[in-house]
Amino acid sequence: MKKNLQPIEGDYYLSEEGYRVFTEQYHKRRGYCCESGCRHCPYGYNTKTNTQK
Repeated sequence: MKKNLQPIEGDYYLSEEGYRVFTEQYHKRRGYCCESGCRHCPYGYNTKTNTQK
């Protein structure tokens, strides 16, 4: 089941372009991989092979 989490301190930072970049902390709190190839994915998702470590 997908969770709708309110970001807390340490869940993201702003990129140079002004986008939110979610951290490993946020992904772990959410509890699942969204399979979007996130920069800090703790689940090891690979967009090229569509697999997780």
